[in-house]
Amino acid sequence: MQTAPAATTGTVAQQGSAFPPFDTATYPSQLFWLAITFAVLLVVLWRIAGPRIGAVIGERKGRIADDLGAAEQHRKSAESAEASYQSALALARGRAQKVAEENRKHVAEEVEKAKAAAESEAQEASAKAEVRIAAMRQEAARHVTIAAQDAAAAIVARLIGDTISPQEAEAAVKGLDA
Repeated sequence: MQTAPAATTGTVAQQGSAFPPFDTATYPSQLFWLAITFAVLLVVLWRIAGPRIGAVIGERKGRIADDLGAAEQHRKSAESAEASYQSALALARGRAQKVAEENRKHVAEEVEKAKAAAESEAQEASAKAEVRIAAMRQEAARHVTIAAQDAAAAIVARLIGDTISPQEAEAAVKGLDA
């Protein structure tokens, strides 16, 4: 059987040393090196990292402020654009209403002119029709008179057996009218 090396089989007390950070004999040197390391890290952070971090933070604050300013300008620009759009829209609506009103008036005038022309044509046609009707009445009256004269001549010829002249028949019909 083999024996284990002495370093692995012995205890800490047998070897005579404790875990170095817990060894109270090394505390002063550990504190010294801790202070030096802390001082070096403090100087590195204070002189190198601190200004860089401050510069980045300042740059970000500046960029944020610039972005906020630009956003405010864009908001004001958008509001003024909206206001100009609304005023242009109102102006266009006003012009459209004015044009529509003018068109309505124009159409109404055209309708009135067409109405007047139609009435004039209707009156003209009515007057012409009345003239034709009057002429037709006169013609019909003349035909009735001629028919009455012929009938009177025929009646006299049948009743009396005598023939009468057209002038006598005309006088007899005229005598009936009176």
